[in-house]
Amino acid sequence: MHDIAKPVSTKPKVRSGRGGWGLAIGGLLALVILLVGIKGLQISKMMAAAKATTQPPQTVSSAEVREENWAPVLSAIGSVSAVQGAIVAAELGGVVSDIKFENGGSAKKGDVLMRLDTSSEEALLRSSEAEAELARTDLERTRGLASQKVISKAELDAAESKFRRLTAIVDQMRSNIRKKTIVAPFDGEIGIRQVNVGQMINAGQQVVPLTSLNAVYVDFALPQQYLGKLISGLEVRVTTDALPGRVFPGKLTAVNSMVDTVTRNVYVQATLENPDHLLRPGMFAKAEVVLPEKSAALVIPGSAVSYAPYGDSVFVIEKKKDEKTGKETQVIRQQFVRIGEARGDFVSVTEGLKAGETVVSTGVFKLRNGMAVTINNDLAPKPQVNPTPVDS
Repeated sequence: MHDIAKPVSTKPKVRSGRGGWGLAIGGLLALVILLVGIKGLQISKMMAAAKATTQPPQTVSSAEVREENWAPVLSAIGSVSAVQGAIVAAELGGVVSDIKFENGGSAKKGDVLMRLDTSSEEALLRSSEAEAELARTDLERTRGLASQKVISKAELDAAESKFRRLTAIVDQMRSNIRKKTIVAPFDGEIGIRQVNVGQMINAGQQVVPLTSLNAVYVDFALPQQYLGKLISGLEVRVTTDALPGRVFPGKLTAVNSMVDTVTRNVYVQATLENPDHLLRPGMFAKAEVVLPEKSAALVIPGSAVSYAPYGDSVFVIEKKKDEKTGKETQVIRQQFVRIGEARGDFVSVTEGLKAGETVVSTGVFKLRNGMAVTINNDLAPKPQVNPTPVDS
């Protein structure tokens, strides 16, 4: 038997779809790798350019570490008191009839400040004066009769006693009238009155404070171990937060004869001239007693110190030579220091610096260790031991 041939199919074969997706994903990955490589190349070039670029030097002002002789200072907190001050009060009671001063004004010794009503006292005075005049006349008549031996010595003594008693009553009435006219006991500044016209006041009623302000005291206490160094005439410097920037000079004028048994402090007193009347009694004040001996101290401006919880530091300016180019530049080195006493715009350094070194005096907060700098002191502020700000 002959084989029968099978018919041949004329339909085209369809290729599988997995191969097309693979080509697409591979192309996408290649594109991503190319983009990442280009970006990485750009970043590496930017970093290389940044390393090659040198930051320009920072302009700073400088100050030299100086060695000065500073006298030791004893500091204490005290208060201002009046050399002469009082609260004027009424010695006798009565009704206020007239007030002759203005609040906040001034008065001279003997100026009338206030008057109380004296109408009843004046009436009694006239009656007493009349009786005293009659007693004087009787005494003269009695003396005439006694000289003629007409009356006894006892009657003459009685007439003299009556005259003296009535004269004393007159003097007492006049004294009461004077006491109801209140006058300034000394020159001074008047405070705020505490009475009004028509007010009934009692004996001892406070009328107005009166204070002499041309000179004032500053009272403060110091530890007993300094008692041997405290002598009258030592220089005293006084400051107060009410007048920032002002320093008031004075002299130590009194040392208490006793030491406080609780605090073991000795109370001292300084006297200050106060021509502008800026210091007022009761003001809080800081006093510094300058002792006569002096000691060496390394001094820098206070603005040169960078204060931090982990330690205070300054930036020392040093010269550094480039090994490749041989060019000399100025760089800063952070140096931790220990700060001592402060006076005005200056502070003393007890550790960390040497005399003759140069430090950055202003703008230390924007610096970092190893930075290159240039010095320009044209506009740098001039620190002072006793600064006097313009706005003070």
